[in-house]
Amino acid sequence: MAEKKTLLIVCGGIEAVHGIARAKEMDLHVVVSDRDPDAPGFAIADDRLIVSTYDAEATARAAGDYARTVRPIDGVVCIGADVPVTVATIAARLGLPGISLEAARLATDKLAMKQRFAERGVPIPWFASVESLSCLERHVAERGRDLVIKPVDSRGGRGVQRLNTNIDLALAFERAKAESPTARVMIEAYLSGPQVSTESLMLNGICHTPGFSDRNYEMLERCAPWFIENGGDLPSRLPEDVQSLVCDTVQAAGRALGIANGNIKGDIVVHEGRPYVIELAARLSGGYFCTREIPLNTGVDFVGCVIRMALGEAVSPCDLEPRFQRAVVQRYVFPEPGRILAIEGVDRAASVPGVDEIVVSARTGDVVPPATSSHARAAMVLASGTTYDAALAAASAAVNAIRITTAASPS
Repeated sequence: MAEKKTLLIVCGGIEAVHGIARAKEMDLHVVVSDRDPDAPGFAIADDRLIVSTYDAEATARAAGDYARTVRPIDGVVCIGADVPVTVATIAARLGLPGISLEAARLATDKLAMKQRFAERGVPIPWFASVESLSCLERHVAERGRDLVIKPVDSRGGRGVQRLNTNIDLALAFERAKAESPTARVMIEAYLSGPQVSTESLMLNGICHTPGFSDRNYEMLERCAPWFIENGGDLPSRLPEDVQSLVCDTVQAAGRALGIANGNIKGDIVVHEGRPYVIELAARLSGGYFCTREIPLNTGVDFVGCVIRMALGEAVSPCDLEPRFQRAVVQRYVFPEPGRILAIEGVDRAASVPGVDEIVVSARTGDVVPPATSSHARAAMVLASGTTYDAALAAASAAVNAIRITTAASPS
Protein backbone atom coordinates (compact mmCIF):
# COMPACT_ATOMS: atom_id res chain seq x y z
CA MET A 1 0.00 0.00 0.00
CA ALA A 2 1.36 3.40 -0.98
CA GLU A 3 2.22 5.74 1.86
CA LYS A 4 -0.17 8.62 2.43
CA LYS A 5 0.74 11.95 0.91
CA THR A 6 1.72 14.60 3.43
CA LEU A 7 0.15 18.07 3.48
CA LEU A 8 1.44 20.97 5.54
CA ILE A 9 -1.27 23.42 6.59
CA VAL A 10 0.09 26.74 7.82
CA CYS A 11 -2.28 27.91 10.60
CA GLY A 12 -4.00 25.87 13.27
CA GLY A 13 -6.49 28.53 14.33
CA ILE A 14 -10.18 27.88 14.87
CA GLU A 15 -11.08 29.07 11.37
CA ALA A 16 -8.72 26.49 9.86
CA VAL A 17 -10.17 23.48 11.70
CA HIS A 18 -12.73 22.56 9.04
CA GLY A 19 -10.04 22.71 6.37
CA ILE A 20 -7.73 20.49 8.42
CA ALA A 21 -10.60 18.04 8.88
CA ARG A 22 -11.20 18.03 5.11
CA ALA A 23 -7.55 17.16 4.50
CA LYS A 24 -7.87 14.27 6.95
CA GLU A 25 -10.99 13.07 5.10
CA MET A 26 -8.88 12.99 1.94
CA ASP A 27 -6.67 10.37 3.64
CA LEU A 28 -3.68 12.67 3.91
CA HIS A 29 -1.03 12.81 6.61
CA VAL A 30 -1.61 16.33 7.90
CA VAL A 31 1.05 18.49 9.51
CA VAL A 32 -0.10 21.80 11.01
CA SER A 33 2.13 24.74 11.90
CA ASP A 34 1.19 27.45 14.39
CA ARG A 35 3.00 29.35 17.13
CA ASP A 36 0.25 28.58 19.67
CA PRO A 37 0.91 25.18 21.27
CA ASP A 38 -2.79 25.03 22.12
CA ALA A 39 -4.01 25.87 18.60
CA PRO A 40 -7.33 24.07 17.97
CA GLY A 41 -6.07 22.56 14.72
CA PHE A 42 -3.39 20.57 16.52
CA ALA A 43 -6.08 18.39 18.10
CA ILE A 44 -6.84 16.70 14.77
CA ALA A 45 -3.44 17.02 13.06
CA ASP A 46 -1.08 14.06 12.68
CA ASP A 47 1.98 16.19 13.47
CA ARG A 48 2.66 19.73 14.58
CA LEU A 49 5.27 22.40 14.01
CA ILE A 50 5.23 25.10 16.68
CA VAL A 51 6.38 28.17 14.83
CA SER A 52 4.82 31.52 13.89
CA THR A 53 2.82 31.42 10.68
CA TYR A 54 4.08 34.94 9.89
CA ASP A 55 7.76 33.96 10.19
CA ALA A 56 8.38 32.63 6.69
CA GLU A 57 12.02 31.68 7.23
CA ALA A 58 11.44 29.94 10.55
CA THR A 59 8.47 27.97 9.20
CA ALA A 60 10.40 27.01 6.06
CA ARG A 61 13.31 25.77 8.22
CA ALA A 62 10.95 23.77 10.40
CA ALA A 63 9.24 22.30 7.33
CA GLY A 64 12.59 21.43 5.79
CA ASP A 65 13.77 19.73 8.98
CA TYR A 66 10.52 17.77 9.15
CA ALA A 67 10.73 16.72 5.49
CA ARG A 68 14.34 15.62 5.97
CA THR A 69 14.00 13.74 9.25
CA VAL A 70 10.38 12.56 9.51
CA ARG A 71 8.68 12.24 6.11
CA PRO A 72 8.59 14.15 2.82
CA ILE A 73 6.07 16.95 2.44
CA ASP A 74 4.02 16.79 -0.77
CA GLY A 75 2.11 20.06 -0.58
CA VAL A 76 1.55 23.20 1.47
CA VAL A 77 -1.43 25.55 1.92
CA CYS A 78 -2.59 28.16 4.41
CA ILE A 79 -6.16 28.44 5.68
CA GLY A 80 -7.57 31.45 7.50
CA ALA A 81 -4.21 33.22 7.80
CA ASP A 82 -2.83 35.86 5.47
CA VAL A 83 0.55 34.18 5.02
CA PRO A 84 1.06 33.45 1.31
CA VAL A 85 4.71 34.51 1.63
CA THR A 86 5.26 31.75 4.18
CA VAL A 87 3.57 29.21 1.90
CA ALA A 88 5.49 30.39 -1.18
CA THR A 89 8.78 30.27 0.73
CA ILE A 90 8.15 26.68 1.81
CA ALA A 91 7.03 25.65 -1.67
CA ALA A 92 10.15 27.18 -3.24
CA ARG A 93 12.44 25.62 -0.64
CA LEU A 94 10.95 22.13 -0.96
CA GLY A 95 10.19 22.20 -4.69
CA LEU A 96 6.41 22.04 -4.23
CA PRO A 97 3.59 23.47 -6.37
CA GLY A 98 2.63 27.03 -5.50
CA ILE A 99 2.58 30.65 -6.56
CA SER A 100 5.79 32.64 -6.93
CA LEU A 101 7.35 34.58 -4.08
CA GLU A 102 6.83 37.77 -6.07
CA ALA A 103 3.09 37.12 -6.37
CA ALA A 104 2.88 36.28 -2.68
CA ARG A 105 4.67 39.46 -1.68
CA LEU A 106 2.46 41.59 -3.92
CA ALA A 107 -0.62 39.99 -2.34
CA THR A 108 0.47 40.98 1.18
CA ASP A 109 1.57 44.54 0.43
CA LYS A 110 -1.53 46.60 -0.35
CA LEU A 111 0.46 49.50 -1.77
CA ALA A 112 2.57 47.35 -4.09
CA MET A 113 -0.58 45.46 -5.07
CA LYS A 114 -2.41 48.64 -6.04
CA GLN A 115 0.60 49.89 -7.96
CA ARG A 116 0.68 46.66 -9.95
CA PHE A 117 -3.06 46.83 -10.61
CA ALA A 118 -2.71 50.43 -11.81
CA GLU A 119 0.08 49.39 -14.17
CA ARG A 120 -2.01 46.55 -15.61
CA GLY A 121 -5.26 48.47 -15.97
CA VAL A 122 -7.19 46.65 -13.22
CA PRO A 123 -9.95 48.98 -11.92
CA ILE A 124 -9.15 50.22 -8.39
CA PRO A 125 -10.01 53.23 -6.24
CA TRP A 126 -7.63 56.19 -6.36
CA PHE A 127 -4.82 55.58 -3.83
CA ALA A 128 -1.64 57.11 -2.47
CA SER A 129 1.11 56.35 0.01
CA VAL A 130 1.05 58.48 3.19
CA GLU A 131 4.48 58.97 4.73
CA SER A 132 3.53 61.55 7.35
CA LEU A 133 0.69 63.49 8.92
CA SER A 134 1.49 66.52 6.76
CA CYS A 135 1.26 64.30 3.67
CA LEU A 136 -2.17 63.09 4.81
CA GLU A 137 -3.32 66.64 5.46
CA ARG A 138 -2.19 67.67 1.98
CA HIS A 139 -4.18 64.87 0.33
CA VAL A 140 -7.28 65.73 2.38
CA ALA A 141 -6.98 69.37 1.37
CA GLU A 142 -6.81 68.35 -2.28
CA ARG A 143 -9.39 65.56 -2.36
CA GLY A 144 -11.65 66.06 0.64
CA ARG A 145 -12.36 63.58 3.43
CA ASP A 146 -14.16 60.89 1.43
CA LEU A 147 -11.12 58.67 1.93
CA VAL A 148 -10.10 55.46 3.68
CA ILE A 149 -6.85 55.24 5.61
CA LYS A 150 -5.27 51.84 6.23
CA PRO A 151 -2.02 50.11 7.14
CA VAL A 152 -0.18 48.81 4.08
CA ASP A 153 0.43 45.33 5.47
CA SER A 154 -2.09 44.36 8.13
CA ARG A 155 -5.20 42.17 8.08
CA GLY A 156 -8.67 41.63 9.56
CA GLY A 157 -9.65 45.27 9.12
CA ARG A 158 -7.17 46.43 11.76
CA GLY A 159 -6.45 50.14 11.51
CA VAL A 160 -8.81 50.72 8.56
CA GLN A 161 -10.84 53.91 9.07
CA ARG A 162 -13.07 56.29 7.15
CA LEU A 163 -11.93 59.90 7.27
CA ASN A 164 -15.30 61.50 6.50
CA THR A 165 -16.47 60.90 10.09
CA ASN A 166 -14.72 64.04 11.39
CA ILE A 167 -12.07 61.84 12.98
CA ASP A 168 -8.88 63.64 13.99
CA LEU A 169 -6.39 63.09 11.18
CA ALA A 170 -3.41 62.72 13.50
CA LEU A 171 -5.24 60.04 15.49
CA ALA A 172 -6.31 58.18 12.35
CA PHE A 173 -2.77 58.24 10.97
CA GLU A 174 -1.23 56.95 14.21
CA ARG A 175 -3.83 54.18 14.51
CA ALA A 176 -3.16 52.97 10.98
CA LYS A 177 0.61 53.20 11.40
CA ALA A 178 0.49 51.23 14.66
CA GLU A 179 -1.17 48.29 12.89
CA SER A 180 1.49 48.07 10.17
CA PRO A 181 4.48 45.82 10.91
CA THR A 182 6.53 48.10 8.65
CA ALA A 183 4.92 51.35 9.90
CA ARG A 184 3.57 52.19 6.43
CA VAL A 185 0.24 53.85 5.73
CA MET A 186 -1.84 54.48 2.61
CA ILE A 187 -5.14 56.10 1.69
CA GLU A 188 -7.63 55.40 -1.04
CA ALA A 189 -10.88 56.86 -2.27
CA TYR A 190 -14.01 55.60 -0.56
CA LEU A 191 -16.33 54.23 -3.23
CA SER A 192 -19.96 53.77 -2.31
CA GLY A 193 -21.84 50.66 -3.38
CA PRO A 194 -22.35 47.01 -2.50
CA GLN A 195 -19.27 45.03 -1.58
CA VAL A 196 -18.70 41.37 -2.35
CA SER A 197 -16.24 38.68 -1.36
CA THR A 198 -15.15 36.19 -3.99
CA GLU A 199 -13.24 32.92 -3.70
CA SER A 200 -11.70 31.66 -6.91
CA LEU A 201 -9.27 29.14 -8.30
CA MET A 202 -7.06 30.13 -11.23
CA LEU A 203 -6.55 27.21 -13.61
CA ASN A 204 -4.06 27.93 -16.39
CA GLY A 205 -4.87 31.63 -16.24
CA ILE A 206 -8.65 31.17 -16.26
CA CYS A 207 -10.53 32.19 -13.12
CA HIS A 208 -13.30 29.96 -11.72
CA THR A 209 -15.35 31.59 -8.95
CA PRO A 210 -17.74 29.31 -7.04
CA GLY A 211 -17.60 31.60 -3.99
CA PHE A 212 -19.54 34.87 -4.38
CA SER A 213 -20.92 36.53 -1.24
CA ASP A 214 -22.64 39.85 -0.59
CA ARG A 215 -20.79 41.37 2.38
CA ASN A 216 -22.98 42.61 5.23
CA TYR A 217 -22.11 46.09 6.49
CA GLU A 218 -25.22 46.86 8.52
CA MET A 219 -22.96 48.02 11.39
CA LEU A 220 -21.04 50.51 9.25
CA GLU A 221 -22.61 53.70 10.59
CA ARG A 222 -22.84 52.49 14.19
CA CYS A 223 -19.15 51.49 14.27
CA ALA A 224 -17.76 54.43 12.29
CA PRO A 225 -14.99 55.23 11.58
CA TRP A 226 -14.24 51.49 11.59
CA PHE A 227 -15.28 49.05 8.86
CA ILE A 228 -16.99 46.19 10.69
CA GLU A 229 -18.25 43.39 8.47
CA ASN A 230 -21.04 41.32 9.99
CA GLY A 231 -20.98 38.21 7.83
CA GLY A 232 -22.38 37.78 4.37
CA ASP A 233 -25.13 36.36 2.17
CA LEU A 234 -24.99 33.77 -0.60
CA PRO A 235 -25.96 33.58 -3.40
CA SER A 236 -25.37 37.19 -4.35
CA ARG A 237 -28.38 39.32 -5.18
CA LEU A 238 -26.43 41.44 -7.65
CA PRO A 239 -27.65 41.26 -11.28
CA GLU A 240 -26.09 38.45 -13.30
CA ASP A 241 -24.32 40.84 -15.66
CA VAL A 242 -22.71 42.66 -12.73
CA GLN A 243 -21.62 39.36 -11.19
CA SER A 244 -20.02 38.45 -14.50
CA LEU A 245 -18.14 41.77 -14.52
CA VAL A 246 -16.92 41.09 -10.99
CA CYS A 247 -15.61 37.66 -12.00
CA ASP A 248 -13.84 39.15 -15.02
CA THR A 249 -12.25 41.80 -12.79
CA VAL A 250 -11.06 39.20 -10.29
CA GLN A 251 -9.50 37.24 -13.14
CA ALA A 252 -7.68 40.33 -14.39
CA ALA A 253 -6.42 41.02 -10.87
CA GLY A 254 -5.15 37.46 -10.44
CA ARG A 255 -3.32 37.63 -13.76
CA ALA A 256 -1.85 41.02 -12.84
CA LEU A 257 -0.27 39.47 -9.75
CA GLY A 258 1.19 36.70 -11.90
CA ILE A 259 -1.03 33.92 -10.57
CA ALA A 260 -1.85 31.44 -13.33
CA ASN A 261 -2.64 28.54 -10.99
CA GLY A 262 -3.71 29.13 -7.42
CA ASN A 263 -6.39 30.33 -5.04
CA ILE A 264 -7.34 34.02 -4.92
CA LYS A 265 -9.81 35.77 -2.65
CA GLY A 266 -11.24 39.10 -3.77
CA ASP A 267 -12.71 42.06 -1.89
CA ILE A 268 -14.65 44.02 -4.49
CA VAL A 269 -16.86 47.12 -4.42
CA VAL A 270 -19.43 47.72 -7.16
CA HIS A 271 -19.55 51.48 -7.62
CA GLU A 272 -22.08 52.89 -10.10
CA GLY A 273 -22.37 49.47 -11.72
CA ARG A 274 -18.63 48.93 -12.16
CA PRO A 275 -16.45 46.60 -10.03
CA TYR A 276 -13.30 47.93 -8.37
CA VAL A 277 -10.73 45.81 -6.53
CA ILE A 278 -10.22 46.81 -2.91
CA GLU A 279 -7.85 43.93 -2.18
CA LEU A 280 -6.91 40.52 -3.52
CA ALA A 281 -5.55 37.79 -1.24
CA ALA A 282 -3.59 34.76 -2.43
CA ARG A 283 -4.83 32.26 0.13
CA LEU A 284 -7.82 30.34 1.39
CA SER A 285 -10.05 32.78 3.25
CA GLY A 286 -10.89 32.93 6.91
CA GLY A 287 -14.35 33.50 8.25
CA TYR A 288 -15.51 30.01 7.18
CA PHE A 289 -16.17 31.26 3.63
CA CYS A 290 -14.13 28.60 1.85
CA THR A 291 -14.57 25.80 4.38
CA ARG A 292 -18.32 26.00 5.06
CA GLU A 293 -20.20 28.64 3.10
CA ILE A 294 -19.18 27.60 -0.41
CA PRO A 295 -20.03 23.89 0.12
CA LEU A 296 -23.36 24.80 1.74
CA ASN A 297 -24.21 27.25 -1.04
CA THR A 298 -23.03 25.32 -4.11
CA GLY A 299 -21.90 21.82 -3.16
CA VAL A 300 -18.40 22.61 -4.46
CA ASP A 301 -15.56 21.04 -2.48
CA PHE A 302 -13.46 24.16 -2.79
CA VAL A 303 -10.93 23.38 -0.07
CA GLY A 304 -10.49 19.89 -1.50
CA CYS A 305 -9.73 21.37 -4.93
CA VAL A 306 -7.13 23.75 -3.49
CA ILE A 307 -5.49 20.91 -1.56
CA ARG A 308 -5.35 18.73 -4.67
CA MET A 309 -3.72 21.56 -6.62
CA ALA A 310 -1.17 22.03 -3.81
CA LEU A 311 -0.31 18.34 -4.08
CA GLY A 312 0.27 18.66 -7.82
CA GLU A 313 -2.91 16.80 -8.73
CA ALA A 314 -5.18 17.80 -11.59
CA VAL A 315 -8.22 19.97 -10.91
CA SER A 316 -10.86 20.31 -13.62
CA PRO A 317 -13.12 23.32 -14.23
CA CYS A 318 -16.10 20.99 -13.76
CA ASP A 319 -14.91 20.37 -10.18
CA LEU A 320 -15.64 24.03 -9.52
CA GLU A 321 -19.08 24.19 -11.14
CA PRO A 322 -21.93 24.72 -8.65
CA ARG A 323 -24.11 21.64 -8.19
CA PHE A 324 -26.98 23.63 -6.69
CA GLN A 325 -27.76 27.06 -5.23
CA ARG A 326 -28.89 27.15 -1.61
CA ALA A 327 -29.29 30.35 0.41
CA VAL A 328 -26.65 30.80 3.12
CA VAL A 329 -26.49 33.58 5.70
CA GLN A 330 -23.60 34.17 8.08
CA ARG A 331 -23.73 36.54 11.05
CA TYR A 332 -21.42 37.27 13.96
CA VAL A 333 -22.00 38.04 17.63
CA PHE A 334 -20.34 41.24 18.87
CA PRO A 335 -20.68 41.51 22.67
CA GLU A 336 -20.30 44.71 24.64
CA PRO A 337 -16.63 45.40 25.36
CA GLY A 338 -15.30 44.04 28.65
CA ARG A 339 -14.38 40.82 30.39
CA ILE A 340 -16.73 37.92 29.59
CA LEU A 341 -18.63 36.73 32.66
CA ALA A 342 -20.95 34.22 31.01
CA ILE A 343 -21.83 32.72 27.63
CA GLU A 344 -25.38 31.35 27.47
CA GLY A 345 -27.95 30.20 24.94
CA VAL A 346 -25.57 28.44 22.54
CA ASP A 347 -27.46 25.12 22.67
CA ARG A 348 -30.76 26.93 22.17
CA ALA A 349 -29.30 28.80 19.19
CA ALA A 350 -27.96 25.57 17.66
CA SER A 351 -31.43 24.01 17.85
CA VAL A 352 -33.00 26.68 15.62
CA PRO A 353 -34.17 24.97 12.40
CA GLY A 354 -31.93 25.94 9.50
CA VAL A 355 -28.84 26.64 11.62
CA ASP A 356 -25.91 24.64 10.25
CA GLU A 357 -23.22 25.69 12.65
CA ILE A 358 -22.33 27.88 15.58
CA VAL A 359 -18.72 28.54 16.49
CA VAL A 360 -17.99 30.30 19.77
CA SER A 361 -14.45 31.65 19.59
CA ALA A 362 -14.50 33.52 22.91
CA ARG A 363 -14.30 32.00 26.37
CA THR A 364 -15.34 33.09 29.83
CA GLY A 365 -12.65 35.36 31.18
CA ASP A 366 -11.62 36.69 27.78
CA VAL A 367 -11.60 40.45 27.29
CA VAL A 368 -13.73 41.66 24.39
CA PRO A 369 -12.21 44.76 22.76
CA PRO A 370 -14.28 47.57 21.24
CA ALA A 371 -15.57 46.73 17.77
CA THR A 372 -12.76 48.23 15.70
CA SER A 373 -11.87 45.08 13.72
CA SER A 374 -12.84 41.42 13.29
CA HIS A 375 -10.99 40.71 16.54
CA ALA A 376 -14.13 41.80 18.45
CA ARG A 377 -16.20 38.86 17.17
CA ALA A 378 -17.09 36.33 19.84
CA ALA A 379 -19.24 33.84 17.93
CA MET A 380 -20.33 32.96 14.40
CA VAL A 381 -23.70 31.69 13.20
CA LEU A 382 -24.20 29.97 9.86
CA ALA A 383 -27.68 29.16 8.55
CA SER A 384 -29.10 27.98 5.25
CA GLY A 385 -32.47 27.51 3.62
CA THR A 386 -34.34 27.22 0.36
CA THR A 387 -34.82 31.00 0.37
CA TYR A 388 -32.79 33.96 1.58
CA ASP A 389 -35.56 35.02 3.96
CA ALA A 390 -35.61 31.59 5.61
CA ALA A 391 -31.84 31.53 6.05
CA LEU A 392 -31.80 35.09 7.41
CA ALA A 393 -34.58 34.34 9.88
CA ALA A 394 -32.73 31.29 11.19
CA ALA A 395 -29.43 33.18 11.53
CA SER A 396 -31.11 36.12 13.27
CA ALA A 397 -32.95 33.86 15.71
CA ALA A 398 -29.71 32.08 16.60
CA VAL A 399 -27.80 35.33 17.11
CA ASN A 400 -30.58 36.64 19.36
CA ALA A 401 -30.52 33.43 21.42
CA ILE A 402 -26.85 33.79 22.32
CA ARG A 403 -26.23 35.87 25.44
CA ILE A 404 -22.68 36.96 26.22
CA THR A 405 -22.46 38.93 29.46
CA THR A 406 -19.49 41.21 29.94
CA ALA A 407 -18.27 43.53 32.65
CA ALA A 408 -16.15 46.62 32.15
CA SER A 409 -12.50 45.60 32.28
CA PRO A 410 -10.21 47.28 34.80
CA SER A 411 -8.08 49.99 33.26
